[in-house]
Amino acid sequence: MDESGGSGRPQSDGADGPRPAEPHGPHHTPGSQEPTRPIGTAEGPERPADGPTRPADEPRRPAEPPRDEHTTSLTKTPGTDTPSAETPRTDTRRAEPPSAETLRTETPRTETPPTETPHAETPREERPAEPPRPRAAYSGRPGKGTPVPPKAQKGPGGGLLMGKPFGVPVYVAPSWFLVAALITWVFGNQLDRVLPELGGARYLVSLFFAVAFYASVLVHELAHTVAALRFKLPVRRIQLQFFGGVSEIEKESETPGREFVLAFVGPLLSLVLAGVFYAGMQAVDAGTVPGVLLAGLMISNLIVAAFNLLPGLPLDGGRMLRAVVWKITGKPMSGTVAAAWVGRALAISVLIGLPLLNQSGALGGEAQDIGGMDTVTDALLAAILAAIIWTGAGNSLRMARLREHLPELRARTLTRRAVPVESETPLSEALRRANEAGARALVVVDTDGDPMALVREAAIVSVPQHRRPWVGVGGLAQDLTEGMRISVELAGEELLDTLRATPATEYLVVEESGEIYGVLSAADVERAFVKAMARPT
Repeated sequence: MDESGGSGRPQSDGADGPRPAEPHGPHHTPGSQEPTRPIGTAEGPERPADGPTRPADEPRRPAEPPRDEHTTSLTKTPGTDTPSAETPRTDTRRAEPPSAETLRTETPRTETPPTETPHAETPREERPAEPPRPRAAYSGRPGKGTPVPPKAQKGPGGGLLMGKPFGVPVYVAPSWFLVAALITWVFGNQLDRVLPELGGARYLVSLFFAVAFYASVLVHELAHTVAALRFKLPVRRIQLQFFGGVSEIEKESETPGREFVLAFVGPLLSLVLAGVFYAGMQAVDAGTVPGVLLAGLMISNLIVAAFNLLPGLPLDGGRMLRAVVWKITGKPMSGTVAAAWVGRALAISVLIGLPLLNQSGALGGEAQDIGGMDTVTDALLAAILAAIIWTGAGNSLRMARLREHLPELRARTLTRRAVPVESETPLSEALRRANEAGARALVVVDTDGDPMALVREAAIVSVPQHRRPWVGVGGLAQDLTEGMRISVELAGEELLDTLRATPATEYLVVEESGEIYGVLSAADVERAFVKAMARPT
């Protein structure tokens, strides 16, 4: 039950007594490669190499699985495949916990301690009071019967909540205000040449254009969202941010056809909006404020649609290319690799080609000489776009690698063997039973053998060796809540989602019949997740 990992099959003791300890050897689970240490001898809690020390009893939040994100205009981040079902290990030995009679005859009561202390330096009258029993650590509003962690409720990056169309929250990131100010300034200078009679009011018109343009981006993202909801894919949020928007879809499409449709509807809606604005231009004079605004919105939506149709991740066109390769090869991983490398090639093309096209006038402007602020601005814009595309393509490959290994996270293989004990059992006696059985976890049960609480590993380590005969395990336990009971068959993303719903340091793992299988440590899951991320495909 140490945070550094170890071996030993996680199971509860049988009715006929504890099982003999299994031979110690290299750890066979994804969570660790270290040999077993006797229970109660764990070192202090781990501290990240570059991070602050975490309190020993603070619940570890399991790593969050990746989300499928559709972004508009310039950025897109790939999502994850739904992990395939894993075949559980064939070794499914389990045993009933000891009967109430056995527990009562084997367990001395702490309220009648022996007349002699095990160590002379610790008199009875100096025994510390039994620590209060901690409650389950969780917070957040309820959802589908389980609490939601606080992280799931916060706005992305401190964004402002603007509404919930179709039940999906829409946030505006702080970076949007910077872009809106930039668009207002640039478009205002353009209006000064086209409509000089506006004077200072041109900036109000420019601000309206910036808001209308991002409203078009929101429509693009809502197209992705509606399609995802139609395919029964949960959408966490929509965010308007620097250089566009993002729709965070928490699952990936199950088929390449749905993936193609999900990616294509965004650019399609942008093209439809461009057509609507073009039709509006026919009803007004070109030299008026409405005419200029409609022309600007038509051109901007055409640019959004065309850019997102480029065939490279993380853009919509890249997801469409991925769906095509997936359909041909039958392997989503092959589609991701192909579209990601095309995305990297696209990033290099943007970095080199965009400044050259602007200087040549091929994008509709006047030809420019190399040098001056215009050249610097073009190069800076191209570098930002290229960096976004390159990073998104790299993230796509990274998430694809994770999807290959995520199913390896199985509750059955990561669970620690546990022994049941009553709450009055002295810690030293409970540890003796656990070490004798080769177990690394303690489950507090009532007189009928039903689990009531889990003994926290950090609490065990904090009790000095000479105090353990005088401390009952009940004072070190965390009461079980419904979210802390998980099925032994959980694996992959489903396992991570279940743990995130109720943050805790340990979880009781049970068979489908309700029998105790063992205890799952969040630390073991976290280490296995990190190893899956680092393992090459």
